[in-house]
Amino acid sequence: MASSYYLRIKELPPSEQPRERLRDYGPQALSDAELLAILLRVGVPGMNVVHLAQKLLSEHGGWIGLQRLSFEELTRIHGLGAAKAAQVKAALEIGRRLLLQQPEQRPQITSPADVASLLMVEMSHLEQEHLRVVLLNTKNYVLKIETVYIGSINSSAVRIGEVFKTALKQNAASIIVVHNHPSGDPTPSPEDVAVTRQLVEAGKLLDVELLDHLIIGHGRWVSLRERRLGFAP
Repeated sequence: MASSYYLRIKELPPSEQPRERLRDYGPQALSDAELLAILLRVGVPGMNVVHLAQKLLSEHGGWIGLQRLSFEELTRIHGLGAAKAAQVKAALEIGRRLLLQQPEQRPQITSPADVASLLMVEMSHLEQEHLRVVLLNTKNYVLKIETVYIGSINSSAVRIGEVFKTALKQNAASIIVVHNHPSGDPTPSPEDVAVTRQLVEAGKLLDVELLDHLIIGHGRWVSLRERRLGFAP
């Protein structure tokens, strides 16, 4: 069977080279593969960088799929390695932060499912427990999402003041706390309930309401407020 042949990017006409197309027509004119190709810069033997980018997006479910992969998983993909994996992860994180900084495009939280959809893709694949705080304004628009703790989530380890520190700086009206269970089972533990109870009480003193505490597993999540765990009836 004849092997596939791909022209190198430099061998393509200027009008078909991603960087030149971006310069001449703007980033909005480029395909997803062309944008990713600019980040990757070079392909692999027998495959130019645009075709490599197309392959990565196709095999891993597009941008969302690439975001879901950990840094280590990215480095194991043929054609990437540590430097390219870092560039991809950095670009995806810039996009996420940019979205949160545009008030008219900030997500509005109307239910626990909104929070889960915002964080589940990334947090369900973390190998350690991460505790994140979603800061909200008076209309429940997301102001910021911050990781405040990495490690075992229990009442003796989590510093309640750290959870509210950023909320006070950002003038947040309320917060939602989210953490993951690397085991994949989002069932709340007694420690999860104890932490929630402490956060509720601290929020009352600081006038920053804890709206909910979500636990994320593999493809599943639990709202402690919906289960009435740690929250007053």
